[in-house]
Amino acid sequence: MAEYEGNNHSVSMILKEAALQALNTIIQLHFEKTLEKKRAVDLQKKELWKLFHLFFLFLGLVFLGQAQSTRLQCRHCWVPIGLLSMSHLIFYVSVAQTLRCINGFKYQCRCHKLTLGLATDRLRQLKMRGGAGVDEMGDELEIHYQEPPDSYFGKFKRNWALHFGFLIFIYGFMVSSSVVLLCF
Repeated sequence: MAEYEGNNHSVSMILKEAALQALNTIIQLHFEKTLEKKRAVDLQKKELWKLFHLFFLFLGLVFLGQAQSTRLQCRHCWVPIGLLSMSHLIFYVSVAQTLRCINGFKYQCRCHKLTLGLATDRLRQLKMRGGAGVDEMGDELEIHYQEPPDSYFGKFKRNWALHFGFLIFIYGFMVSSSVVLLCF
């Protein structure tokens, strides 16, 4: 009987150590994934800033060309407006793709953070319960991939609206300034 209790205790300790090791592995994995996604978001944001800088440099060159041209008249205003329309359309598509990547990485990062938090909480609970913690926790030791609530997507929609509202404003300003510059 004493041997059985001794074996049962050692099996319980082995189970606890295995559970601790598994939870630590999950925590390490999701921590690394969170950092990886944050780096990816930072790279995409740098790319977005490069796009904005190049685009505004291009708009400045178009505006400067209009201001200094003696040959362009009001009847030719369709040329710069067409050029601005095409460049804005190309820029919108580029920004949309970059924002899509940024939002995807942010969503994945949030999922990893939630999973990391759950695994850390379960590890803390297991350590507090001592040797019998594995038996008591049972299915609670399983850590499923966590996803944020649907309300989390509202943050992305606001981000899209802000960027595209700004781009539409810039488009309207550039078209109206072209007309004013060439026709008045």
